[in-house]
Amino acid sequence: MKPKSKTWIRAHRRDMYYRLAKDNKLRSRAFFKLTQAAKKYGLINLGDFILDLGAAPGGWAQAARAIVGNDGYVLGVDIVDVVPLPWKNVEFIIGDITRPETVSLILEKMKRSPDAVLSDASPKISGVWEVDHARQIDLAESALRIAVNILRPGGCFFVKVFQGELLDSFIKEVKQYFSMVKIVKPAASRPESSEIYILGKDFKAKRAWLLSP
Repeated sequence: MKPKSKTWIRAHRRDMYYRLAKDNKLRSRAFFKLTQAAKKYGLINLGDFILDLGAAPGGWAQAARAIVGNDGYVLGVDIVDVVPLPWKNVEFIIGDITRPETVSLILEKMKRSPDAVLSDASPKISGVWEVDHARQIDLAESALRIAVNILRPGGCFFVKVFQGELLDSFIKEVKQYFSMVKIVKPAASRPESSEIYILGKDFKAKRAWLLSP
């Protein structure tokens, strides 16, 4: 039997997660990215409070709810309205994570500091790599600003970035606030994609710049 090419394997894996998401009535294949990372690194646990930035269409909120169960809470934030999920402990609000006032909206909804702040936010893709990379890092910076100002001590941060020249500087910044920082590429991510995730664990409770425009 002729061995499968690398191109065929990549396409098959991509289609597999797409089909799994569709068959299980999941909002997106991103459900599996978060599930895999959470299982491997202990990112989310039963009963946790989770903040999901860039939440549309709701795949990560679904994945987080499956882990936190009935006693946890998931708050999703996006600049567009997200169709509600069928659990009382999962809510969505409209907010721009690059704007300081969004933090006030988050704090109004969350009853306590979150155990983990997640961000799968992405910019509108221009097709110009340097521009898209810079925009993605800007979103990651915004997610980090929110995380370090509302996370509980010892909490986790998980954010999407694109590979590029600004990445090392961003990772150094994350290391200022978390005892363990790791680059993560979930199996459900497209192998050919430049997206990776930065995981920060054990938040040092060192608060950062925030409420200035």
